[in-house]
Amino acid sequence: MRGFQRTNLRHVGAESSPESPLPVRTVARMISAWVARLGRVWIEGQVTEVSRRSGMRVAFLTLRDPVADVSLRVAAGPAMVEGLREGARVVLWGQPEMHLTRGSLQLVAHEIRPVGAGELLARIERLKAVFAAEGLFAASRKRPLPFLPHTVGLITGRASAAERDVVENARRRWPAVRIAVREVAVQGPLAVTEVCDAISAFDRNAEIDVIVIARGGGSLEDLLPFSDEALCRLVAASFTPIVSAIGHEPDTPLPALVADVRASTPTDAAKHVVPDVGEQLQAVQQLRARARRAVTGRLDAEQARIQALASRPALRDPQSVVLARSQEVVALVARARRTAAMLIDREHHGLEQQLARVRALSPAATLARGYAVVQRQDGGVLRDAATVAAGDRLAVRLAEGQLDVEVVG
Repeated sequence: MRGFQRTNLRHVGAESSPESPLPVRTVARMISAWVARLGRVWIEGQVTEVSRRSGMRVAFLTLRDPVADVSLRVAAGPAMVEGLREGARVVLWGQPEMHLTRGSLQLVAHEIRPVGAGELLARIERLKAVFAAEGLFAASRKRPLPFLPHTVGLITGRASAAERDVVENARRRWPAVRIAVREVAVQGPLAVTEVCDAISAFDRNAEIDVIVIARGGGSLEDLLPFSDEALCRLVAASFTPIVSAIGHEPDTPLPALVADVRASTPTDAAKHVVPDVGEQLQAVQQLRARARRAVTGRLDAEQARIQALASRPALRDPQSVVLARSQEVVALVARARRTAAMLIDREHHGLEQQLARVRALSPAATLARGYAVVQRQDGGVLRDAATVAAGDRLAVRLAEGQLDVEVVG
C-alpha cells in the first residue's frame, strides 16, 4: 500500500500546482480510494469508549492501542457491542473507510471478538519463554541492591496507595532515606510509555542508586501493560538495580522475573531497598558486645597466663633457683674431682704394675744379679766361647759400667 501511495502522490504532484490546485473533494476521494485498497484487516486493541444511541442502527466505540497513544473510531452494529465494557481487550475484523463529508477515518467492524484472560495469559507465557531462552531470568545477571542507597527512585501511580506504602515504610525503617517519586499511569494505553520514560530518566540520574516500580494489585488486564516486551527489556538493560513491586503475591507480571529483586508488595519493596535502623542499631550493639566479650576473654586468658608464669619458682624466687643450680654445680665439680682422682689412681697403679713387669723382663735386672753381657766389637752378643780366638777384643757389660778385655788363650 505504501508503494501505491508514493506512486499516486507523485502523480498528483505532477498534475497540481499553485495555479491549478485540486479541489478538496478530489483529494478526499483519492484518499478514500487509497484507504479502501487496504481491505479488511484483523486489529487488536483496547476499548476505551462505547457509544450506543437508541434508535440508531450503528454503535460507535474507540479502539485504542494498549501501548502507544493511538486510537481509531469504529462503527459497528449494536449487537456487536453488547456486553463490551471500557478497558476490554478485543480483536476486531474491519475495513477502514474515509468519510468524505467529515474528512475523518474510521473502521467499519464486521466482527468483534473479546480477548479472554486465557489468551492473554498464553501470550504472556510465550513471551516468558522467549525471555527465559535469552537468559533474562538468570540469577547470575541479577545485581545486588546497595546496602544504603543515596536516593531511591520510585515509579508509581499518582497519589496511589503503593506510593504511600513504599514511602512510609521506607522512612519508618530509615528516616534519612531520600526518595525521588515519579508519578505515571500504571494502567491503560499510556502506562507503557510513561513507565519506560521514568525508568530511562532514573537510570540516567547518577544520584539514583536503586529504582522501585510499585503498583497495587489489579485484574489481569490492569497489570497487562507491565508485561509489555519493550518495558521488560528496558528493565533488563537498566544499569541501575530495579525492584519490581507490581501487584500482590499471586500476581506475577514479567518485570517481577526480569528485575534484580522481586518484592511481593510495595511494603515488601521498602524492606528490600533500605535497612531497618532499629535492626541495624541492635546489630551494632550485638557486634560491640561480641567484640567486648572477645577482648575481655583475650585479656583474661593473657592475665591467667601471666599469673601462671609469675607463679613459677624461677620468677617467684630467682635466687633460690640460682642457689639450687650453684649447689648442683658444686656437687658436680666435686664428683668430677673424685672421679678424676680415682681414674688417676687407677691408672697410676696400672702403670706401676707395667713398670714392674718391664723391669722384671729387662736385661738390666739380670745384670744386677751379677750377670754380664759379652759383646764383640761389632756389637753382637757373644754366646759361644768357641767363636772367639786369642787376641780378640771384647766388651763386657756389667750392671754398672763396661770392661774392654782381650782374649789371651
